[in-house]
This record gives sequence, structure tokens and C-alpha cells, in this order.
Amino acid sequence: MKTEKIITELLEQMTLDEKIGMVHGNGLFQNKGVERLGIPSMKFSDGPMGVRNEFQNDKWIPLGNTDDYVSYLPSNSAIASTWDVDVAYEVGKVLGAEARGRGKDMILAPGINIKRSPLCGRNYEYLSEDPVLTAEMAVALIKGIQQNDVAACVKHYVAYGACESGRDYNTTSMSISQLHNVYLPTFKAAVEEGAATAMASFNDLNGVPCTVNEYTLRQVLKDGYGLDGFVVSDANGIKECVAHGIAEDEKDAGRQAVNAGLDMDMGTNIYSKNLEQLIKEGKVSMDTVDEAVRRILSVKVWLGLFEN
Repeated sequence: MKTEKIITELLEQMTLDEKIGMVHGNGLFQNKGVERLGIPSMKFSDGPMGVRNEFQNDKWIPLGNTDDYVSYLPSNSAIASTWDVDVAYEVGKVLGAEARGRGKDMILAPGINIKRSPLCGRNYEYLSEDPVLTAEMAVALIKGIQQNDVAACVKHYVAYGACESGRDYNTTSMSISQLHNVYLPTFKAAVEEGAATAMASFNDLNGVPCTVNEYTLRQVLKDGYGLDGFVVSDANGIKECVAHGIAEDEKDAGRQAVNAGLDMDMGTNIYSKNLEQLIKEGKVSMDTVDEAVRRILSVKVWLGLFEN
């Protein structure tokens, strides 16, 4: 109740511009804070085999710092091959500790998709082809990460590993029973055991991109599994809806995404450029934006960012 009170009071004081700043990437790996209200920005980094080096804020160009070296951790597929949840937990502890040591609040890991094709370009990021093994190892990794006051971000939601290439935009088709019996149990276990955040994947699922998929984001992940935190896009993920004709333009893509339950737009300015106009036109409600901000604030409070 104390957390809810804090969040409600902050929401009541925030302007629309400040709320929009919260729900989009203010650079490659952070969102905006609100200095006048004492709301910190949230900084994050890629995983899962170690915290990535520092980049320029608006370009994928390393800064070349000499203090951003970290442990080179085993790939998720190597971790799962041990069948040892204690090993997974220890790897998660290292990843979380080094993320926190580098000033990161969220690590974009672990990858918990189910492997189905040897042609998937991101198989090394995922744990296993078996839902039960993947779920057990994923939960251990998440607990190890999050004991360091770092939010784990499970990815890529959902069925990305079913794509042959498993990179960028791909089409995935399957029955609802296959989705729930094979591809979703890992995310269900992760969320129910406390994963703070999730990342929507690039691919579409039965013709609907996962970045704008109201069924998977709202009905399944949030309402069904009870995700309390937020969902972030993969970098430039919303733009793919335009490139592949799902949305008329970036404004329409932003409308679809935020209404579907995508709380934070990473890698583009689609939310920052379009949300205010979409609200004025009645195509996005203030309640929808407030829900996204509330979810982001809840993670910031949970991480203790207001105290430290």
C-alpha cells in the first residue's frame, strides 16, 4: 500500500511531457527521470553473457572506457547443459552484481525462448528446447540477478525461438494450444517467480506483431500471469510494424503498441513524438499512459532507486 501511495502521488504531480519522457528510451539504454520530483532515470544494458560496454547515448558506438570490463559468462545454452539450477543461480548473481556495479538498474536478460530450429540466429542466448528445463533454469537465473537490486528482463516475448532465423522481424504461426503448452510456460514461471520486466519480441505471432499484440501482452502476460512491472520493446521494434505494413505510419504503430500494453518504447522516438497528439485525438487514453508510467515507477520503487 505504501508503494501504491507513493506512485499515485507522483502520477498526480507529473505533467504529460514528464509521463511521456518516462515511457520512451532517452537514448540507447535509459529512460527519462523527473528531477523536480526526485524521480531517477532508469539505466539498463544488454546481457546475457555479461554487461555490455558503454555506448554513446544516441549511437551504437562504444565509448572505449577502460573501466567497463566484466566477466565473460557462459552462454545460456551452456548453462542449461549443466542441468544444475545452482549453477544458473550463481551465474545470475555474477551478472546482477556486475550490472549493479556498473550502475545498471535492469539487465536485458535472460533469454528464455524455446529453441525449435538450428537456423535460429539467437539460439546461443536461449536455454533449451525443453520448456520444463528452461523454466527451472530461468527462474534460478532471475533470482540470482535480482538479489542485487537489478531487474531481470525476460526475453524475447514470445515464440521468437520458433523463427528459423530468430533475428529481427519474422512470421511465426502456431495454434493457441501449442503456444500455451510449449512457448509460454517459461514466461509464466519467470513472472510468477518474480521477474520484474519483460521484452516484447520482433516477430509476429499469427499475423500480429508481438509489440502490438494485445492478447499476449495484456491478456496473457499481465492479466493472466500477473506481471507487475513493465514491458519494453526490443530496439526499434515498433518501427517494424510500419516496415511490414501492420501500421499505416509510426503514429499508428505507436497507437497500436501502447494500447496493446507495450509500456516502454526503446530505440525510437515514436512515443515521444506521437503520444500527445494521439491523446488529443482520443486514440489513446490518459489512463493507458498512466498505467504504463505506474508500471515503470513500481519497478523503480522496488529497486530502491528513490532511496539510493
